[in-house]
Amino acid sequence: MKKSCEVADIFRRYGKDYQKQNILSYKKLKVMNHISVCRTAQLGGHIEQCDQCGFERNAYNSCRDRHCPKCQTMVKEKWLNDRKADLLPCNYFHMVFTVPHKLNPIILSNPKIMLGNLFSAVNQTLQAFAKDPQWRLQGQLGFICVLHTWSQKLTDHFHIHCLISGGALSFDKKHWTSSNKSYLFRVQSLAKEFKKNYLSLFEKAYLNNKLALNGKIGKYSSKKQFDSFVRSLFMVKWLVYAKRPFAGPEQVLEYLGRYTHRVAISNNRIKSLDNEQVCFEYKDRTDNDTIKVMTVSAHEFIRRFLLHVLPYNFMKIRYFGFLSHRNKKQSITIIRQLINPDASLPQKVEETYLEMMQRLTGQDLLCCPNCKKGRMKIIKELPNQLLDSS
Repeated sequence: MKKSCEVADIFRRYGKDYQKQNILSYKKLKVMNHISVCRTAQLGGHIEQCDQCGFERNAYNSCRDRHCPKCQTMVKEKWLNDRKADLLPCNYFHMVFTVPHKLNPIILSNPKIMLGNLFSAVNQTLQAFAKDPQWRLQGQLGFICVLHTWSQKLTDHFHIHCLISGGALSFDKKHWTSSNKSYLFRVQSLAKEFKKNYLSLFEKAYLNNKLALNGKIGKYSSKKQFDSFVRSLFMVKWLVYAKRPFAGPEQVLEYLGRYTHRVAISNNRIKSLDNEQVCFEYKDRTDNDTIKVMTVSAHEFIRRFLLHVLPYNFMKIRYFGFLSHRNKKQSITIIRQLINPDASLPQKVEETYLEMMQRLTGQDLLCCPNCKKGRMKIIKELPNQLLDSS
């Protein structure tokens, strides 16, 4: 295979041609441009010089786009550090809610409302089970939801990962009821409730004329045809998957980082770009997660990557129940007192960007890479060429 490459290389080499052949939204064009110029001279930066040997290097700015494979590490670390203030001395559960692929064309045409409804349906489902006496909690859950829109092959696969605290806070905020340590709810029952809630929201959006039903999905534009489509969705199996529960809060943050700030594909999975063909690795879920290599055209790779560009200002991480922003501060304090006021929990760390990078990489970014003794100092700012040319 040829030398590995990055998403940015594919966009720079084939993006303009792809744009000429396809009609793209302003949002997708913006994402392509951001990733293409990330950490290049076009975004500006500065020149650093060693105060001992005089060695110089250029350091360019990041695009900070949430879809960029290069720009998520620091955002993720800051987010994880902030979440330490939310941890509870209890076990945690990880569940995944997935919508059937029959809905994919409608979701792609109406991402904001259909994906927003996905969060709402998951919240309604989990809170309804927490209230139900048969599950012995009878209170309010607290959980974080993270949206993923992709499969390992970069195709559209809409699902939500939920990290759920193992217990419920009573509605009068005076009692905490711990869940069973090995399971939270029966997943088959959750799937049925999830299906009912999501399709109810789907039908409501249709009746309020909030959905664009055109092109391939235009056949659902009449009420009779739409009702028939909804009935067919009721016949399909909806999936809710429960992963192994965590033993306590110590495991949670490390695990969360695997899911919260992922993008559709990381650069290290792309193995080559040669003769307009992109080779990338994927896990084959049907073959015990065996690592395999897929080859697609550069244009097909771009098409698949852009499937996962989220609507403007759409929040892909959301908080519910006693972890919602309105309730969190007071509820966390109460719950910690109810469970174990003396419990030892990870503490939020105050650190600079450079300190964080040294912790993550084990390297001092200011140490001169040439003489290994001097310190790198900024001697000159490099202008943002995009701003200068606008």
